[in-house]
Amino acid sequence: MLFTPTAIKDVLVIETKVFEDPRGFFMETYRRDVFAAQGINVDFVQINHSQSIRHTLRGLHYQVGHPQGKLVRVLRGEVLDVAVDIRFGSPTFGRWISEVLSARNKKQLYVPVGFAHGFCVISAEAEFLYYCTDYYHPQGEKGIIWNDPDLAIPWPAPEPLLSAKDRRNPRFRDIERDFTYEERRP
Repeated sequence: MLFTPTAIKDVLVIETKVFEDPRGFFMETYRRDVFAAQGINVDFVQINHSQSIRHTLRGLHYQVGHPQGKLVRVLRGEVLDVAVDIRFGSPTFGRWISEVLSARNKKQLYVPVGFAHGFCVISAEAEFLYYCTDYYHPQGEKGIIWNDPDLAIPWPAPEPLLSAKDRRNPRFRDIERDFTYEERRP
């Protein structure tokens, strides 16, 4: 597996070796020992699978009380995936990274605790898989409005399909200090 750092230190793009032949392909998407050697020493306790049509935007979500780190990938289709650093005191606080994830490129993104996460479907439809480090707790669910002017994320859909909940998310500058940055020392 190849772990590539992004512009935000703790968010990683992960590419796996794909073994292809006329029957199809095989790939390992997760090995605890390999991930731990890269500093991702977490346990995934819940796996979520979503299906969405073109221009659906899910996010920007995060959870408090029981925060979730996520390993995400696309099983079918293509999305623009985004992670926003919401750790107060972080040198990259308020910055975001984006990565195109698709069934074709088979890339994964590791989004640690302390980040808001979202994606927008680029293809006709997409199936998205999330490995989560904690269980979903609706009472801890929070978000940031998708079109926040301070973040200025260039989403691929100017008028995306949103849930009612995602339409009501607050602006980035109004979020609470739910996460603080702690520099990890080797």
